[in-house]
Amino acid sequence: MPESFENATVTTKANVYFDGKVISHSLLLADGRKKSLGIIFPGEYHFGTGEPEVMEITSGSCEVVLDGSSETQAVAAGSAFDVPGNSGFTIRVTDSPCEYICSFGTP
Repeated sequence: MPESFENATVTTKANVYFDGKVISHSLLLADGRKKSLGIIFPGEYHFGTGEPEVMEITSGSCEVVLDGSSETQAVAAGSAFDVPGNSGFTIRVTDSPCEYICSFGTP
């Protein structure tokens, strides 16, 4: 998983969700791809998607349930999960904060 991004424009205003329990920053890469990277503090949160997303967990771990499924996926650092467009997912972090990189418009 990448630790840095070359030629990226970063939005310095943070995206803050759930009373500060989820915080991210948006990136636009030179080739037009959109990403966000952030941190999720312990708790359970639901997110909706407009376009498909790939969530890469870079630190910590979480459990995920995709909308329309009852299956819980355990996702550890170094792993990823795909979220279809026009859908959503519930993410649960139980221990230390979970860090991620989200790629938009893929799968």
